[in-house]
Amino acid sequence: QVQLVESGGGLVQPGGSLRLSCAASGDTFSTYFMGWFRQAPGKERVFVATISWSATSTYYTDSVKGRFTISRNTAANTVYLQMNNLKPEDTAVYYCAARIHSGAYYEPRSYGYWGQGTQVTVSS
Repeated sequence: QVQLVESGGGLVQPGGSLRLSCAASGDTFSTYFMGWFRQAPGKERVFVATISWSATSTYYTDSVKGRFTISRNTAANTVYLQMNNLKPEDTAVYYCAARIHSGAYYEPRSYGYWGQGTQVTVSS
C-alpha cells in the first residue's frame, strides 16, 4: 500500500514556474514507476510524465517536452515535477500516481495508487 500526497500547486502567470512534489509513504516506493497526470475541468485525466524506479528513464507528453522535468528522490520518498514556461493550457488539477499494473505508461489504468491532486492555474 502506498499513500501519495501532492503539494506545490497554485496560481502563476504565463511564463512562470512551479515545482510540484508528491510525498509517498510505504516501504515499496522505490520499486514503483511513478507518473504525473492532469485533469482540466470537463476533460479526462491525461498523462503528463513518468519516471522509472531507477530514475534512468523518463517520458513526457509532447505538449510539455522541454518545459517540464520529472525527478525523484528515493531517500526522501518524493517525486517532483518542475514546470517552467507555464501556459494557460497547463491549467488543471495535477495528480501523482504509482504504476502497479501492466499496460502503457501513459494509460491511467496502469496506475493503482493516486494522490488527491493539486490545483495549478496559469493566468494573468
